[in-house]
Amino acid sequence: MQAIKRLTPFIAVAAQLEPADMGTLAASGYCTVINNRPDHEGEGQPSSAAMQAAAEASGLSYHYLPVVSGQITDRDIEDFRALLAQIKGPVLAFCRTGTRSTTLWALAEAHHLDPEVLLTTAQGAGYDLSALKPRLLERWQHSAPATGTSSSLPTPGHTPRFDVLVIGGGAAGCAVTASLLKRNPGLRIAIVEPREQHYYQPGWTLVGAGVFERSRTERAMAQCIPSKAQWIRAAAARFEPERQQVVLEDGSCLGYRALVVCPGLSLNWDAIEGAQESLGKHGVTSNYVFELAPYTWQQVQALRSGRALFTQPPMPIKCAGAPQKAMYLSCDHWMKQGVLPNIQVDFYSSGAVLFGVADFVPPLMKYVERYNAHLNFNNTLVAVDGPARKAFFKVTGNDGQSSTLEREFDFLHIVPPQQAPEFIRQSPLANTDGWVEADHETLRHPRFGNIFSLGDVCAAPNAKTAAAVRKQAPVVADNVLSVLAGRGPRAVYDGYGSCPLTVERGKVILAEFGYGGKLLPTFPLDPRVPRRLAWELKARWMPSIYFDLMLKGHEWLAEPAQLNFEPRPVESPSACDFTQEKK
Repeated sequence: MQAIKRLTPFIAVAAQLEPADMGTLAASGYCTVINNRPDHEGEGQPSSAAMQAAAEASGLSYHYLPVVSGQITDRDIEDFRALLAQIKGPVLAFCRTGTRSTTLWALAEAHHLDPEVLLTTAQGAGYDLSALKPRLLERWQHSAPATGTSSSLPTPGHTPRFDVLVIGGGAAGCAVTASLLKRNPGLRIAIVEPREQHYYQPGWTLVGAGVFERSRTERAMAQCIPSKAQWIRAAAARFEPERQQVVLEDGSCLGYRALVVCPGLSLNWDAIEGAQESLGKHGVTSNYVFELAPYTWQQVQALRSGRALFTQPPMPIKCAGAPQKAMYLSCDHWMKQGVLPNIQVDFYSSGAVLFGVADFVPPLMKYVERYNAHLNFNNTLVAVDGPARKAFFKVTGNDGQSSTLEREFDFLHIVPPQQAPEFIRQSPLANTDGWVEADHETLRHPRFGNIFSLGDVCAAPNAKTAAAVRKQAPVVADNVLSVLAGRGPRAVYDGYGSCPLTVERGKVILAEFGYGGKLLPTFPLDPRVPRRLAWELKARWMPSIYFDLMLKGHEWLAEPAQLNFEPRPVESPSACDFTQEKK
């Protein structure tokens, strides 16, 4: 369950809850739950109806008061205040991150409480509402009536403005911020990130294979965000590039001279009917979820015979090799336990090839044959019936016609389809596929010259891996500083990505490549050969390299290449000069 933040003895707030959390809340003494998040706002979000049924089954009173992110109206505030006046406490209000619920509480109480008290209370709970101060002051002094219309945003004079604003505190956000501060420690930088935990996601494959403890892949966000950057614990709601500002989910705004967009991507579990209801039970798991990776290892150990299915969705996804890594490590365990001959292993991929870089297919096929795994291409998982242990695939034939294939399973490892977050897909920064547009070399937006992107959400056609971020961060840092200085970008990204293919416990094929599948090995060794050295790098050294070097701005073997010509200088921007890149 998400961390609960107590604002007063009467009310607490939390990020998105699950139906399974209702029993815990009731046992903790809560009487009422308020849902401030509209249905269908995000992928994997449980419906209000499901939350209500679970709450009432646990003896809780449930109220649905949805508020649109970034558009809290005076009517919303009055409705929330009226609700608090009539319900029984203790109360827990929740939304996507808890920010909207905290904002509603503060605005609802501002008619009789000093705004400084409200801001201090919110800050103590981890929510920075300082940009909301003008609106709190207005309500405190005038007790504004309900109008049913959106209240005005803070005036430009009250909008905090930064040299660089970074959206997302994952691998990309922390790494690029550290790279920027390494180059210019005097920059005023803020990172917008609602989560309190930071994850080394490449390690989850090894958690699912019993190599890592899950705790080794997790650190507090406060330990990962560079100390000289301001951490804004909120979620971005929309972009206003013509005004050079970002609107947060509580309606407050942040201004910038340069913007770096890197919030990561979203797992689209809703694309697979029945998947969410089956995860973590019935032998259904996924290494793409922090909480489920240990369950993968439990199920691998428990399986002695039967059918094991591993799936791969349509591209792009985070680490295209991870779906088959789960298969190889599981098979290696079963082989060493002497039970692999009793297990039928099937790999179902939406794609037409085993791996996108042809040089690595032959060595991978040797392991496919070694484990007697069956490859099924152009097969997309579309539904799961966990209790019946059945999986359903859409099979596309050579003639383009599709059919449905039903398969029973004893173990099912799912990799869900993946997409940019909703607030990115609906933004003016997105391309037709929903990813943030970016020049493939400079990583600058083609239409907004002071906006850059990197990491999983970036539309550049590179592998979506942490290793790619390691090379992208210095490129973006160099180019952001160049733009802030009134020059064009010079640093270039070659599409580098790395996928350490763990083909057995103790050996890794260290696949390193760039745009067009060009091999870009770091070491003077044949990258197609499985090696113990690569395993040591992956299993022993990479977590420390990630947390203690990459996120701290230590650019080991990552110095960006530079364009060999001096670009034409551009004028320093005024408030709106960056809406179009001058040609």
